[in-house]
Amino acid sequence: MKILVTGGAGFIGSALVRHLIASTSHQVINLDNLTYAGNLESLAPVADSPRYAFEQVDIRDAAGVAGCFKRHRPDAVMHLAAESHVDRSIDGPAAFMETNIIGTYTLLEAALAHWRSLEGPARDRFRFLHVSTDEVYGDLAGTGAFFTERTPYAPSSPYSASKASSDHLVRAWHRTYGLPVLITNCSNNYGPCQFPEKMIPLMILNAMEGKPLPVYGEGLNIRDWLFVEDHVKALCRVLTHGGPGATYNIGGDNEKTNIEVVHALCRILDDLMPDGAPRARLITHVPDRPGHDLRYAIDATKIREELGWTPEETFDTGIRKTVAWYLENQNWCRRVQDGSYQRDRLGLGG
Repeated sequence: MKILVTGGAGFIGSALVRHLIASTSHQVINLDNLTYAGNLESLAPVADSPRYAFEQVDIRDAAGVAGCFKRHRPDAVMHLAAESHVDRSIDGPAAFMETNIIGTYTLLEAALAHWRSLEGPARDRFRFLHVSTDEVYGDLAGTGAFFTERTPYAPSSPYSASKASSDHLVRAWHRTYGLPVLITNCSNNYGPCQFPEKMIPLMILNAMEGKPLPVYGEGLNIRDWLFVEDHVKALCRVLTHGGPGATYNIGGDNEKTNIEVVHALCRILDDLMPDGAPRARLITHVPDRPGHDLRYAIDATKIREELGWTPEETFDTGIRKTVAWYLENQNWCRRVQDGSYQRDRLGLGG
């Protein structure tokens, strides 16, 4: 297939593009606006592949998106482009409304026009896969409940509300216009090339430098953690085997409190990069953020039973691989932290 991936220079998007080029025979068109979270250096291993092409386009730009469809005539869309950091959504929600809602609408319209132009087998096999989050479901009470594909939406933050809105748009384009869509809602991802505003890379880099490790409240918020490479394999499985109109929850079955995750990172770093004192001493509790959901947990029974997908990494194996990657790629980290990854692509130098 020829697959159009939106947001392919981001954390999950770049992992998806690397997987598609390295492990399949598909062609990939990476459509990305290269905002602060888009880093082409994360795609260095595949940048020279003849099966890879890059288009710098804002998904809110209707003409730019339509032009990309006309040039490449994709067989499928995997839509990952989004503003995704909850703290940023609290401080500045407008960008989340514009990208996650208006951008998804713009992309849906272009995909619909493209799909209608197709005939025969090409029309039958076209798919629009929308990649979303478990945060649209809101907060889970107690420890026995899990998010299923039938859980009502109850978003808590501007970020999760904007993703819930985009999910509804995708379903509406399927119900109203017949566009063959798929939706996935995934738990928290971690792994290589994640922007260091997110908890796990932030803690790793701060701990490496002896800086405080800021933990919201008592650190008792619970998340289900999934290694990013397991996630992208699940996305490929959904794209090729999921039925039009279906939704699949993707989870790692690895519930951990935030404080448990931070202690695990400290132990691994103490083992791999000892500095003479336990890094847990750096843990610093800070005031909780507004509307902070206590627990997310995914029931991934449907994708396991219908599509045969299960994660390959446990939390212990995945988190050790993640820490090792950051230790081995400190130049990537430095360039993200000092902003040179952006200046160089703009030709500004310095």
